Amino acid sequence: MNRVISATEARVHFGELMRRVAQDEEPVIVERGGKPQAVVLSVDRYKRLLAGQQQDDWWALVERARNLVRADLGDRELPPVEDIIREMREERDAQLDAAFYDLRRRKSRRSPRSGSKG
Repeated sequence: MNRVISATEARVHFGELMRRVAQDEEPVIVERGGKPQAVVLSVDRYKRLLAGQQQDDWWALVERARNLVRADLGDRELPPVEDIIREMREERDAQLDAAFYDLRRRKSRRSPRSGSKG
């Protein structure tokens, strides 16, 4: 259970509050006028909280990507992963073949032909 203290008590005993939060790894809620206003927690716990938030952000991005793909597909089904990978490899291979062909063609234009005198 989280400990709750008043803002006045937190101000008067702030050093003790910091030590206790760091030692016990338990957050302390600070109230003003009986309403929660702030939370004091250890740096380690804060880092874990941020790390969890970053993971949540990552999952939110994944979910957003999934929704975009679903919207783009409409009623069509997503092709099998193997087909997508095969098509991408075929595209890549075609691009590489074209690049190598172009490179060989340029190279053959620059180099003098063997056996020809001019």
